[in-house]
Amino acid sequence: MAMGILTSSTLRVWTVWTLGRVLLIIVAVGVLRVPHTDVASDVKVIYQGWAEVLRTGTFPMDDVTWQYPPLAGLLILLPLWMPGSYFVMFLVLVGVFDAAALLLLLRAGRGSRAGAWLWAAAVPLIGPTVYCRFDLPVTTVAIAATLALPGRPRWAGVLAGLGAMLKVWPVLVLTGASPRRHAAWRAWAACAATCAAVCFAAAVTTHGAFSFLGFQGSRGIEIESLGALPFYYGSVAGVWHGRTAMHYGSLEFLGPHVRTAGLIMLGTTLLAFGFLLLWRWHNRVWTAATVADAALTAVLLFTVTSRVISPQYMIWVLGGAAVCLTVPRTRMRPVAWILVAAAPLTVLEFPLFWGELVRRSVLGTSLISARDLLLLAAAAVACVRLWRTNDDAELVRGPSAPPARPSATVP
Repeated sequence: MAMGILTSSTLRVWTVWTLGRVLLIIVAVGVLRVPHTDVASDVKVIYQGWAEVLRTGTFPMDDVTWQYPPLAGLLILLPLWMPGSYFVMFLVLVGVFDAAALLLLLRAGRGSRAGAWLWAAAVPLIGPTVYCRFDLPVTTVAIAATLALPGRPRWAGVLAGLGAMLKVWPVLVLTGASPRRHAAWRAWAACAATCAAVCFAAAVTTHGAFSFLGFQGSRGIEIESLGALPFYYGSVAGVWHGRTAMHYGSLEFLGPHVRTAGLIMLGTTLLAFGFLLLWRWHNRVWTAATVADAALTAVLLFTVTSRVISPQYMIWVLGGAAVCLTVPRTRMRPVAWILVAAAPLTVLEFPLFWGELVRRSVLGTSLISARDLLLLAAAAVACVRLWRTNDDAELVRGPSAPPARPSATVP
C-alpha cells in the first residue's frame, strides 16, 4: 500500500485533493466570504450547542433539528474533547476522514485511479458545505463498508451498522451483498448486532437517545428535494400560493397539497425498495462490481425519493460513485459522470443563489430543477444498468455456451 501511495500518479491525486480542500477551508473560515450566508453557522452554533448538551449525558430532546441516531452524538462531541476551538477541531476531524476516504480509494484502485480522482476533484465542487456538516465522515464509513463487503462481509456489516447509527443511510451499501456462502446473511447479521449494541449502550448511558425518531418522521417537503419541483413551477406560474418557512430544521414548503406530495414521496421510497428486492431475486451475478453498483443505486434511490435533499447529500452519492470507479467491471461510469455534472449545480443553489430558491424565482427554480433532474436521471440510468447485470454473465459464457446453473439467491 505504501509504495502505491508514493507513485507519481497518486502524488498528483493528493496534490489535487490538497488544493481543493484548502479552497474549501478558506471559504469555510471566512477568508473568502459567500455574500449573505455564513456557511459555517451550523457548526459554530448548532453543532457546538448540541455538543454542550450531549456532554451532560442527554440528547437534545427539545430541539427538533436533532434528527440523528445515537452514534452521531459521539461524532458531534469529539471536537469538544480536542484541544482548540470547536470549529477548528471540527474542520480537522472532517479533514482526517476525508483523507482516509482517499486512502481507501487509492488502495482499492488496483492500478486505476479513477475513483480517487473523482473523490479528489469532484467533492470540492459541492462547495464549503462539505466541510461544514458531518456527512463526510459518515460517507467515509460507508466507503469502507462497501469496499470490505466482497471479501469480508462481517466486517462490512459492522461498518455499515456503525454508519447506520450515525445517519441511517449507510445500511443501504449492503444491498448488493452476495447470497453465496451466506455472505449476505453474515453481513446483515453483523450490521444488526452492531446497531443493537450501539442502541443498548446509548440507552443505558444517556437520556433521550431515540428522540430523533419523532422529529424525523414529522419532516415535510424541503425546498431542495425532487418533490419540491411542482411547487416551484406552480409558484412561477402563479397557480400555487403557499410559502417557505423553517420547519423541523430545514426550509420547507408549507401550503396546499404539500402533505399529499410528502405521502407521494414516501410511496416512491417504498417502490424503490421494492425494485431493489426484485433485483436481488432476479440477479444471478455477484461480483465486486455488483456490490459497488448496487450500493450506489440504492443510495441514489433513497436520495431522489427523500423529502429532503440537502447539499451535503451529494457527498453520499459521489462516495458511492468513487467506489464504483475502483472496480474495472462497474456498469456505473455514466452514472458517475452525471453526478459529477450535478455537483457544481449544488454549490450554485446553496450557498451562492440560496435567496433565489427561497424567493422561488425563475433563476432559483432553474438551478434546483437542473440539479434534481440530473439526480433523477442518474438514478434511472443506475436502475437500468443494475438490472442488466446478468448481461455480464451472458458475455462471459458466450452465445454457444450452455446456460449456467442458477445459483440460489436470497432477496
